[in-house]
Amino acid sequence: MQVHNYATYMRDFLTIFESQATIDSIALLHNARKSDVADLFASPISAEAQLFTHDSAGDFREFLTKSFSPDVPGSRAADALLTSRTAPSKQLLALAAKEIREQEQFVLLDEQRVAYELVLGTLEKARQADTKSIVLVTGGPGSGKSVIALSVLGELARRGYTALHATGSKSFTETLRKVAGNRAPSVKAMFKYFNSFMEAERNSVEVLILDEAHRMREKSVNRYTKKYLRDIARPQIDELIDTARVPVFLLDEHQIVRPGELGSVHDIKSTAANRGVPVFEVNLNAQYRAGGSSAYTDWVVRLLELEDGGPIGWEDEDTFQVQVVDSPIEMENILRHKLEGGVNARMTAGYCWKWSAVSDDGLENDVIIGDWEKPWNSRADRAIGSIPPSHLWAYEPGGFEQVGCVYTAQGFEYSWNGVVLGPDLVWRSTANEGTGGWVSRREYNKDPDFKSTKTVSNEAFDSLVRNVYKVLLTRGLQGTLIYSTDSETLEFLRGLTN
Repeated sequence: MQVHNYATYMRDFLTIFESQATIDSIALLHNARKSDVADLFASPISAEAQLFTHDSAGDFREFLTKSFSPDVPGSRAADALLTSRTAPSKQLLALAAKEIREQEQFVLLDEQRVAYELVLGTLEKARQADTKSIVLVTGGPGSGKSVIALSVLGELARRGYTALHATGSKSFTETLRKVAGNRAPSVKAMFKYFNSFMEAERNSVEVLILDEAHRMREKSVNRYTKKYLRDIARPQIDELIDTARVPVFLLDEHQIVRPGELGSVHDIKSTAANRGVPVFEVNLNAQYRAGGSSAYTDWVVRLLELEDGGPIGWEDEDTFQVQVVDSPIEMENILRHKLEGGVNARMTAGYCWKWSAVSDDGLENDVIIGDWEKPWNSRADRAIGSIPPSHLWAYEPGGFEQVGCVYTAQGFEYSWNGVVLGPDLVWRSTANEGTGGWVSRREYNKDPDFKSTKTVSNEAFDSLVRNVYKVLLTRGLQGTLIYSTDSETLEFLRGLTN
């Protein structure tokens, strides 16, 4: 299964296999005899996968002899494989509908497969023992959390189990409803919000998949909550755990970007321990975003000093590029060229400019940097001409003409990513006793959630604003363009990337 999945993944994402080459799935169990592993031969993975054992070594040599030419050096083919361009990812949203209604479309590898099997296995054990268990899946951008979520949801639906998907993001939930639930209301109803379960019966669903669980809140109440529910409101994490026999939390702690978001590993484990509920954990320590880069994600974490070690230089890879641009005009021009070439692209920025209300006449150009100006993405729930509603900014083509914020970009991906670092986070060579460091400046930030120092301390703001830029900087599949409005910061970034 593992070898077959790797081969499938390479066929899907390496362009050399579009026309120039083929690939076979081969496993050699050199210490096993065929009689020892008869069950493996009884249920082959696919017609293309082949299995050889110790007592079929002759067949293995014959296969290799037929597959390789003695007259043609293999180095040329090996070089072509190693330098093959990585195609854009199978877009998560483009496959969501098929995933839920038909059959698995995503290839799951290593820890992704472990997490998938863990959820299914945990459910069976919990059903048999009539108990509750929690599955906790952690991983950074592109590690496959949402792919696992949709794969599990689709498989449980096909098996006839009651399963729901929930997030704390309106953009992500509404986009999934639109794409996966298009012309299928029953599928649309499978996608909920974290605050949808205040009145849910205990264990009313078998599995509740909590995607982007780092966006959980202290309580589910909001301004629309009825008074009688406000009076009995419990911690949101307790509501979610109570609702399902197996709650599945998928999260990245470095994506907590708003005060009041409580979805950390510590929060979940401590709540589970107090309730006596076992937790089974999988860490997705690999990066499978096609065209994305684990090295780049690590570079961003080091750049923003979210982990020890400090910023380091970046060297472009064959599959991922980083460019520091001189102006937002240059950024837009490059991204528009990418868009015209058939790949999707978006621009985002830190929340450092006012955000005007939407009118029927369109959007105000609030993001102004020198002679360049652009509107923020729409706040409206409906389209205005070619301007998409807020929750579809990352998905619909018209979204390119607006600048996105962290709340509309989080959870999505696009081939090329442009990020404007605002004056709320700048690099100063004189910080940290002269060794250099980031300085957060909340007076330049316009996010109303960050306004009160009583609600958000300066220390908390510093942590949250770094997480905001970490989210924005890790949306790209093929490359990221970076610009800072601060000249010293821009020069520092140039020094790391040029």
